[in-house]
Amino acid sequence: MSAVPEKSEEILLREDREGICTLTMNRPQQMNLLTSEMLAALQSALDSISNDRQVRVVILAAAGKGFCAGHDLKEIRELKEQPKIAGLFAQCSRMMQAITALPQPVIARVQGAAAAAGCQLVAQCDLAVASEAAKFTTPGVTWGFFCSTPGVAVGRNLLRKRAMEMLLTGDVIDARKALEWGLVNRVASPGELEAQTLLLARQIAEKPPATVAAGKRAFYQQMDLGIEKAYDLASQVIASSFAHSEGREGMEAFIGKRPPPGK
Repeated sequence: MSAVPEKSEEILLREDREGICTLTMNRPQQMNLLTSEMLAALQSALDSISNDRQVRVVILAAAGKGFCAGHDLKEIRELKEQPKIAGLFAQCSRMMQAITALPQPVIARVQGAAAAAGCQLVAQCDLAVASEAAKFTTPGVTWGFFCSTPGVAVGRNLLRKRAMEMLLTGDVIDARKALEWGLVNRVASPGELEAQTLLLARQIAEKPPATVAAGKRAFYQQMDLGIEKAYDLASQVIASSFAHSEGREGMEAFIGKRPPPGK
Protein backbone atom coordinates (compact mmCIF):
# COMPACT_ATOMS: atom_id res chain seq x y z
CA MET A 1 0.00 0.00 0.00
CA SER A 2 1.36 3.39 -0.97
CA ALA A 3 1.73 5.89 1.87
CA VAL A 4 0.37 8.64 -0.36
CA PRO A 5 -2.49 7.43 -2.57
CA GLU A 6 -2.87 8.64 -6.12
CA LYS A 7 -6.21 10.11 -7.12
CA SER A 8 -7.01 6.89 -8.95
CA GLU A 9 -6.65 4.82 -5.77
CA GLU A 10 -9.73 3.77 -3.89
CA ILE A 11 -10.82 5.83 -0.90
CA LEU A 12 -11.52 2.64 1.04
CA LEU A 13 -9.46 -0.53 0.66
CA ARG A 14 -10.77 -4.01 1.43
CA GLU A 15 -8.76 -7.14 2.13
CA ASP A 16 -10.32 -10.49 2.99
CA ARG A 17 -8.24 -13.25 4.55
CA GLU A 18 -9.29 -16.30 6.57
CA GLY A 19 -12.67 -14.89 7.52
CA ILE A 20 -11.30 -11.50 8.55
CA CYS A 21 -12.15 -8.47 6.44
CA THR A 22 -9.91 -5.42 6.85
CA LEU A 23 -11.32 -2.08 5.68
CA THR A 24 -8.68 0.63 5.42
CA MET A 25 -9.64 4.29 5.08
CA ASN A 26 -7.21 5.45 2.42
CA ARG A 27 -6.90 9.22 2.52
CA PRO A 28 -3.83 9.67 4.75
CA GLN A 29 -3.05 13.18 3.52
CA GLN A 30 -6.54 14.25 4.62
CA MET A 31 -6.28 12.37 7.94
CA ASN A 32 -8.99 10.07 6.58
CA LEU A 33 -11.69 12.69 7.06
CA LEU A 34 -15.28 11.48 7.12
CA THR A 35 -16.34 13.30 3.99
CA SER A 36 -19.64 12.39 2.34
CA GLU A 37 -17.56 10.31 -0.08
CA MET A 38 -15.82 8.40 2.73
CA LEU A 39 -19.11 7.88 4.55
CA ALA A 40 -20.69 6.50 1.37
CA ALA A 41 -17.75 4.15 0.84
CA LEU A 42 -17.96 2.87 4.41
CA GLN A 43 -21.72 2.45 4.18
CA SER A 44 -21.43 0.50 0.93
CA ALA A 45 -18.73 -1.77 2.36
CA LEU A 46 -20.70 -2.45 5.54
CA ASP A 47 -23.85 -3.22 3.55
CA SER A 48 -21.90 -5.68 1.43
CA ILE A 49 -20.25 -7.36 4.42
CA SER A 50 -23.54 -7.78 6.27
CA ASN A 51 -24.61 -10.41 3.73
CA ASP A 52 -21.19 -12.02 3.32
CA ARG A 53 -21.13 -15.30 5.25
CA GLN A 54 -17.42 -15.71 4.59
CA VAL A 55 -16.64 -12.72 6.82
CA ARG A 56 -16.49 -13.50 10.53
CA VAL A 57 -14.81 -10.32 11.83
CA VAL A 58 -14.16 -6.83 10.46
CA ILE A 59 -11.08 -4.73 11.24
CA LEU A 60 -11.50 -1.02 10.58
CA ALA A 61 -8.10 0.55 9.95
CA ALA A 62 -6.64 3.69 8.43
CA ALA A 63 -3.68 4.59 6.24
CA GLY A 64 -1.05 7.10 7.34
CA LYS A 65 -0.13 8.52 10.73
CA GLY A 66 -3.63 9.52 11.82
CA PHE A 67 -6.67 7.30 12.23
CA CYS A 68 -9.39 9.86 11.49
CA ALA A 69 -9.71 13.60 12.11
CA GLY A 70 -13.50 13.64 11.94
CA HIS A 71 -15.61 15.61 9.49
CA ASP A 72 -14.26 17.86 6.76
CA LEU A 73 -14.99 21.41 7.93
CA LYS A 74 -14.43 22.74 4.42
CA GLU A 75 -17.24 20.49 3.17
CA ILE A 76 -19.51 21.62 6.01
CA ARG A 77 -18.67 25.26 5.28
CA GLU A 78 -19.71 24.78 1.65
CA LEU A 79 -23.04 23.25 2.68
CA LYS A 80 -23.85 26.51 4.57
CA GLU A 81 -27.53 25.84 5.35
CA GLN A 82 -28.60 23.88 8.41
CA PRO A 83 -30.81 21.36 6.50
CA LYS A 84 -27.90 20.47 4.22
CA ILE A 85 -25.51 20.17 7.15
CA ALA A 86 -28.08 18.04 8.96
CA GLY A 87 -28.20 15.77 5.90
CA LEU A 88 -24.48 15.10 6.20
CA PHE A 89 -24.79 14.23 9.88
CA ALA A 90 -27.78 12.00 9.14
CA GLN A 91 -25.61 10.17 6.61
CA CYS A 92 -22.89 9.80 9.23
CA SER A 93 -25.34 8.58 11.87
CA ARG A 94 -26.67 5.92 9.48
CA MET A 95 -23.15 4.66 8.85
CA MET A 96 -22.33 4.59 12.58
CA GLN A 97 -25.49 2.63 13.34
CA ALA A 98 -24.67 0.21 10.50
CA ILE A 99 -21.56 -0.80 12.47
CA THR A 100 -23.74 -1.78 15.41
CA ALA A 101 -26.27 -3.52 13.14
CA LEU A 102 -23.59 -5.54 11.36
CA PRO A 103 -23.79 -9.25 12.31
CA GLN A 104 -20.00 -9.44 12.46
CA PRO A 105 -18.00 -7.81 15.27
CA VAL A 106 -16.00 -4.74 14.22
CA ILE A 107 -12.58 -3.96 15.71
CA ALA A 108 -11.06 -0.50 15.30
CA ARG A 109 -7.28 -0.60 14.78
CA VAL A 110 -6.16 2.83 15.89
CA GLN A 111 -2.61 3.75 14.96
CA GLY A 112 -2.78 7.51 15.52
CA ALA A 113 -5.01 10.46 16.31
CA ALA A 114 -8.78 9.97 16.44
CA ALA A 115 -10.55 13.30 16.74
CA ALA A 116 -14.21 14.35 16.91
CA ALA A 117 -16.17 12.00 14.59
CA GLY A 118 -12.96 9.95 14.34
CA CYS A 119 -13.16 9.37 18.08
CA GLN A 120 -16.85 8.62 17.61
CA LEU A 121 -15.91 6.00 15.01
CA VAL A 122 -13.59 4.26 17.47
CA ALA A 123 -16.27 4.33 20.17
CA GLN A 124 -18.91 3.01 17.77
CA CYS A 125 -16.90 -0.09 16.89
CA ASP A 126 -17.54 -3.14 19.05
CA LEU A 127 -13.90 -3.35 20.11
CA ALA A 128 -10.78 -1.22 19.69
CA VAL A 129 -7.05 -1.85 19.83
CA ALA A 130 -4.87 1.25 20.01
CA SER A 131 -1.23 1.96 19.43
CA GLU A 132 0.67 3.64 22.25
CA ALA A 133 0.97 6.55 19.81
CA ALA A 134 -2.80 6.98 19.49
CA LYS A 135 -4.56 10.07 20.82
CA PHE A 136 -8.26 10.74 21.33
CA THR A 137 -10.18 13.99 21.53
CA THR A 138 -13.62 15.55 21.00
CA PRO A 139 -12.48 19.17 20.52
CA GLY A 140 -15.55 20.74 18.91
CA VAL A 141 -16.54 22.74 21.99
CA THR A 142 -13.34 24.79 21.68
CA TRP A 143 -14.29 25.91 18.17
CA GLY A 144 -17.98 26.59 18.76
CA PHE A 145 -19.55 23.33 17.61
CA PHE A 146 -20.10 20.90 20.47
CA CYS A 147 -19.33 17.26 19.58
CA SER A 148 -22.94 16.14 20.07
CA THR A 149 -22.91 13.16 17.70
CA PRO A 150 -19.52 11.86 18.95
CA GLY A 151 -21.05 12.15 22.42
CA VAL A 152 -23.64 9.49 21.55
CA ALA A 153 -20.99 6.82 21.01
CA VAL A 154 -18.45 8.13 23.53
CA GLY A 155 -21.14 8.40 26.18
CA ARG A 156 -22.05 4.75 25.65
CA ASN A 157 -18.44 3.65 26.19
CA LEU A 158 -17.22 5.80 29.06
CA LEU A 159 -18.62 6.58 32.47
CA ARG A 160 -20.85 9.62 32.13
CA LYS A 161 -18.51 12.04 33.89
CA ARG A 162 -15.50 10.83 31.86
CA ALA A 163 -17.45 11.38 28.66
CA MET A 164 -18.54 14.83 29.75
CA GLU A 165 -14.96 15.72 30.63
CA MET A 166 -13.85 14.89 27.08
CA LEU A 167 -16.81 16.72 25.53
CA LEU A 168 -16.64 19.83 27.72
CA THR A 169 -12.87 20.35 27.73
CA GLY A 170 -11.83 19.07 24.31
CA ASP A 171 -8.67 17.75 25.98
CA VAL A 172 -6.55 15.08 24.33
CA ILE A 173 -6.24 11.76 26.13
CA ASP A 174 -3.53 9.22 25.35
CA ALA A 175 -3.95 5.51 24.65
CA ARG A 176 -3.34 4.45 28.24
CA LYS A 177 -5.99 6.80 29.57
CA ALA A 178 -8.35 5.67 26.79
CA LEU A 179 -7.81 2.11 28.03
CA GLU A 180 -8.40 3.12 31.65
CA TRP A 181 -11.56 5.04 30.74
CA GLY A 182 -12.98 2.24 28.57
CA LEU A 183 -12.67 3.76 25.10
CA VAL A 184 -10.35 0.99 23.88
CA ASN A 185 -9.85 -2.66 24.87
CA ARG A 186 -6.12 -3.07 24.41
CA VAL A 187 -2.99 -0.97 23.87
CA ALA A 188 -0.01 -2.21 21.88
CA SER A 189 3.33 -0.82 20.80
CA PRO A 190 3.23 0.65 17.28
CA GLY A 191 5.18 -2.32 15.96
CA GLU A 192 2.77 -4.82 17.54
CA LEU A 193 -0.53 -3.07 16.78
CA GLU A 194 -1.37 -5.03 13.64
CA ALA A 195 -0.40 -8.38 15.18
CA GLN A 196 -2.33 -7.75 18.40
CA THR A 197 -5.44 -6.67 16.50
CA LEU A 198 -5.23 -9.72 14.26
CA LEU A 199 -4.82 -11.98 17.30
CA LEU A 200 -8.05 -10.64 18.79
CA ALA A 201 -9.84 -10.90 15.44
CA ARG A 202 -8.78 -14.52 14.97
CA GLN A 203 -9.91 -15.41 18.47
CA ILE A 204 -13.40 -14.11 17.69
CA ALA A 205 -13.44 -15.55 14.16
CA GLU A 206 -13.09 -19.05 15.65
CA LYS A 207 -16.40 -18.70 17.48
CA PRO A 208 -19.70 -19.92 15.90
CA PRO A 209 -20.83 -17.05 13.63
CA ALA A 210 -24.57 -17.39 14.23
CA THR A 211 -24.01 -17.36 17.98
CA VAL A 212 -21.77 -14.28 17.72
CA ALA A 213 -24.27 -12.45 15.50
CA ALA A 214 -27.20 -13.21 17.79
CA GLY A 215 -25.20 -12.30 20.87
CA LYS A 216 -24.06 -8.99 19.41
CA ARG A 217 -27.59 -8.10 18.33
CA ALA A 218 -29.08 -8.90 21.73
CA PHE A 219 -26.36 -7.02 23.58
CA TYR A 220 -27.08 -3.76 21.79
CA GLN A 221 -30.83 -4.23 21.92
CA GLN A 222 -30.77 -4.33 25.70
CA MET A 223 -28.10 -1.64 26.10
CA ASP A 224 -29.03 0.96 23.50
CA LEU A 225 -32.78 0.97 23.09
CA GLY A 226 -32.73 4.73 22.52
CA ILE A 227 -29.77 5.12 20.16
CA GLU A 228 -31.76 6.07 17.04
CA LYS A 229 -33.57 8.88 18.83
CA ALA A 230 -30.28 9.90 20.44
CA TYR A 231 -28.61 10.22 17.05
CA ASP A 232 -31.59 12.11 15.58
CA LEU A 233 -31.37 14.65 18.40
CA ALA A 234 -27.59 14.90 18.34
CA SER A 235 -27.53 15.31 14.55
CA GLN A 236 -29.90 18.28 14.75
CA VAL A 237 -27.93 19.83 17.62
CA ILE A 238 -24.56 19.56 15.90
CA ALA A 239 -25.95 20.78 12.57
CA SER A 240 -27.41 23.80 14.34
CA SER A 241 -24.06 24.37 16.05
CA PHE A 242 -22.20 24.43 12.73
CA ALA A 243 -24.79 26.75 11.19
CA HIS A 244 -24.64 29.17 14.15
CA SER A 245 -22.35 32.19 13.97
CA GLU A 246 -20.08 30.71 16.66
CA GLY A 247 -19.64 27.55 14.65
CA ARG A 248 -19.05 29.42 11.39
CA GLU A 249 -16.41 31.60 13.05
CA GLY A 250 -14.77 28.55 14.56
CA MET A 251 -14.69 26.76 11.22
CA GLU A 252 -13.06 29.71 9.53
CA ALA A 253 -10.44 29.88 12.28
CA PHE A 254 -9.78 26.14 12.17
CA ILE A 255 -9.52 26.02 8.38
CA GLY A 256 -7.38 29.14 8.37
CA LYS A 257 -5.10 27.61 11.03
CA ARG A 258 -5.87 30.45 13.47
CA PRO A 259 -6.56 30.17 17.22
CA PRO A 260 -10.19 29.61 18.25
CA PRO A 261 -12.33 32.73 18.58
CA GLY A 262 -11.71 34.44 21.87
CA LYS A 263 -8.25 32.95 22.31
